Amino acid sequence: MRRTKRLRALSGLTCLTLVLSLCSGILLIDKTHAARRDRDEQREDRRGRRQQRKLSQAIRERGNKGSSNQTVKVLIQLNDRMSFQLAALLRGNGVRIKRHFINFNTLSVDIPAGVIESLEQFPEVEYVSIDNPIRSFGGHVAKTTGADSVRPMGTTGVLDGKGIGIAIVDSGIYQSHVSFREVGTTRSRIVASVDFTGEGRTDDPYGHGTHVAAAAAGNGLVSNGKYIGIAPNSNIVNLRVLNSQGVGTVSGLLAALDWIMDNKATHNIRVVNMSLGMPAVDSYKNDPICIASRKLVDAGVVVVAAAGNNGKKSNGQKVYGQLHSPGNEPSVITVGAVDTKGTDSRADDGIASYSSRGPSRSFWTDENGVKHYDNLIKPDISAPGNKLVYAKSPSNLLALQTPSLDVPVSISPSRAHMKLSGTSMASPLVAGSAALMLQANPTLTPNLVKMIQMYTAQQLANFNMFEQGAGQLNLDGAIRLAKLVRTNLTANTALGSSLLVSTAPTRQSTVSGYTFVWSQGVIMGSTYATGDALINGFQKVYSNGVLLSDGVLLSDGVLLSDTTLLSSGVLLSDSIPVSSGTTMNAGGYFCGTGVLLSDGVLLSDGVLLGDGVLLSDGVLLGDGVLLGDAILQAYSALLGGDPSAMMALETDLGLDYLGL
Repeated sequence: MRRTKRLRALSGLTCLTLVLSLCSGILLIDKTHAARRDRDEQREDRRGRRQQRKLSQAIRERGNKGSSNQTVKVLIQLNDRMSFQLAALLRGNGVRIKRHFINFNTLSVDIPAGVIESLEQFPEVEYVSIDNPIRSFGGHVAKTTGADSVRPMGTTGVLDGKGIGIAIVDSGIYQSHVSFREVGTTRSRIVASVDFTGEGRTDDPYGHGTHVAAAAAGNGLVSNGKYIGIAPNSNIVNLRVLNSQGVGTVSGLLAALDWIMDNKATHNIRVVNMSLGMPAVDSYKNDPICIASRKLVDAGVVVVAAAGNNGKKSNGQKVYGQLHSPGNEPSVITVGAVDTKGTDSRADDGIASYSSRGPSRSFWTDENGVKHYDNLIKPDISAPGNKLVYAKSPSNLLALQTPSLDVPVSISPSRAHMKLSGTSMASPLVAGSAALMLQANPTLTPNLVKMIQMYTAQQLANFNMFEQGAGQLNLDGAIRLAKLVRTNLTANTALGSSLLVSTAPTRQSTVSGYTFVWSQGVIMGSTYATGDALINGFQKVYSNGVLLSDGVLLSDGVLLSDTTLLSSGVLLSDSIPVSSGTTMNAGGYFCGTGVLLSDGVLLSDGVLLGDGVLLSDGVLLGDGVLLGDAILQAYSALLGGDPSAMMALETDLGLDYLGL
């Protein structure tokens, strides 16, 4: 407490309090929570706060530096129908409307810098942001995640993702690879392929998307299942948003999410994986990709995103607050990377050094220029991501530039494999796991999928919540619990009704011979709830259209009166606990190396200033592009990973190994 008082005196800021008042019982939430997130009430909520600026910080910084005639690529989010006056402005003045994303009421526009400020005068303009570039991050897995052990748990057959559509939003997929065939046939499980890069192709010249798709849904035909994906019989939707150099745009990604909204029923798209992102600068309340992701979640689609690969400096020192968008969105399942040391046992697992750590430092700026940071606990969960071996796209840029990525599995292009590392590789494992959970229980909402994955996770010893989230993915526990959730739950189900059809299972799992207890907790925004009530009683926050954190409304550390009991655990003070491997409140406190301050500085191994500039090895510019060592660190992680052992290799002996 004395340290906190000294920091408060030095900074002039009050410490962000992470207090959750918790007791045994059930979560009772006013029925109006389900409607609170609609557009009209969001606008009313914002009017209740100090009015925020409509132009992102990146646009303001660019305007101060550039010419008024310079064309800027922006995204204009609307909260109503476009007025005649705004339409007239956008029809002239050198403005070019490139696309209207109808599902998200957002325009992609090329506009002179000198015209941008005039957008603030229109009440139907909600927020204007830069159309930023986005980048990829970049049998062992089946065993260490527990996927192998849950295969027989299907109610009508093998649990393999059959019938579930997974959208891989990435750099394309090499469709001729045998990993994407329907087992026993020559038919491809890639049911749709669409290009959003403008290059007019849906294959994978960069080499990232093929690897990611195989991690989520590879069929294991190569090397007797050694490199099988998590959901090997699921349908794959290939949405290419990263070009031949591995770079895309926010508008291209937004177009892909818009396409998913229109086609989710056609292809039964229940899961979206985004192993890509950009620096999270704008608050999730304003970031167009976060808003689009949230709408997909509200529509019943599980959205999974990589946390990013900027967890350390070039000297190896840890850095906090480097999460990428859309991983800063609270409805998204944000995934950190685990280094398994190449072993099936989970006893030696730890968080990869490069995995981006929380909290989320995206922000919004009020009319007085004061920044308000989101400060959410992220990632939500972690999964293996270091030196994973999966399908390779022929002659791809990553492998051409770094030949050491090739592994001696097969000489046939349709069976070749390569190794990559990063949260990009961890994310599809969580996406594939979500597909298995939905196959086991199709009635699960995205919030229930997320809750169950966190509740059953394994807490990794000596890593705090900003590093590992609730813990490492445990598919054995997730499937066992998912199968017990009632299939007749609706938003109108009575509060306090039983969530499960029978007694909850033992809160532990044994995977590859290693036994561990579940975390038995759930991250809810800036708080962490624990206890049996989370799985014994139906909670309104498990429905569509709400956030898990909607039941946790804090005011100066006090739980507001429109919510009641969450669980039987307590997260106290301004510290984030470090896990001892059994409980999150043992082993010390995070405030020993970093303290969150309310709306300004993150004091930790890497320093984030209140003006949003990242010091040390990389500089975060106003347009959202990471320069220097920061982007090199992320790229280095993708190619090299942590210097631990790689998963064991097995030569493929199929006919294609001989080129036949």
